[in-house]
Amino acid sequence: MLTGVQILLLGGDARQLEVIRKFTELDATVTVSGFDGLHSSLDGAVQAEFDESLFDDIDALLLPAVGTDDNGFIHAVFSDRQMQLEDRHIARLPKHCKVYAGMARPYLRELCEKHQIGLIELFDRDDVAIYNSIPTAEGAIMMAIQNTDITIHGSTSMVLGFGRTGFTMARTLQSLGAKVLIGVRRSEHFARAAEMGFTPFYTSQLLQNTGNIDLLFNTIPTMIVTAQIIANLPSRTVIIDLASKPGGTDFRFAEKRGIKAILAPGLPGIVAPKTAGRIIADCLTQLITDDSIKRGNG
Repeated sequence: MLTGVQILLLGGDARQLEVIRKFTELDATVTVSGFDGLHSSLDGAVQAEFDESLFDDIDALLLPAVGTDDNGFIHAVFSDRQMQLEDRHIARLPKHCKVYAGMARPYLRELCEKHQIGLIELFDRDDVAIYNSIPTAEGAIMMAIQNTDITIHGSTSMVLGFGRTGFTMARTLQSLGAKVLIGVRRSEHFARAAEMGFTPFYTSQLLQNTGNIDLLFNTIPTMIVTAQIIANLPSRTVIIDLASKPGGTDFRFAEKRGIKAILAPGLPGIVAPKTAGRIIADCLTQLITDDSIKRGNG
């Protein structure tokens, strides 16, 4: 239980509804802002106007997947009112308070560093990233089905990157009967991909492996699907780029060439917000509970 723990949650999307539900069930004191346009009630949470007094005496500040933009504005799907996180807000946080976000831009990092406030980026954690790879893979498969006239079964599909998302993406394609090529950078990933029945190659040899591809899923957040690569792809190929913005694909050249290329970051929150919200809520619960215990023991 989190009785007595003071939590402030600002903005977000449907994922945050699961977070709010989880913390109110655990008896935390939850104040939210940025939900004035929500038509359903938030049982157990207090809705408040965005104001700097909200930052006093809280134990945790919860921000959306992308904490703030480069100017401190907080994304809030359920409100038309702007919320801008500024220096004066972070300055009012107690020193033991931690700020939690999916990921943080330099603006938020610098504010927290200046005031010596702990900042936790959830999407950097292996557990969150692995759980999130499941709705990401399902969403990517959905997009592939919508944008092709063939089945996944029997297709030749390429996955670039064998990290947490690439691993799940490749395994999902394989389970649907696709021939899966995996672009890797490290020898241990090459060995593991081969052991799992994929066809691995090193990304330095990408050009030589693109001649007969139906689907290309990129998870590498640097420019890797270049104009040269796209020029070598069959015209039927569909590129689905799962890397964070701006992705790793030359979208301009893909359009010029007539290759369908889709940038699709953040799929968990789009295709499965309830599941994605539960993943975030479970992780936050563990972190805040641990932090609360440490403070209590101190």
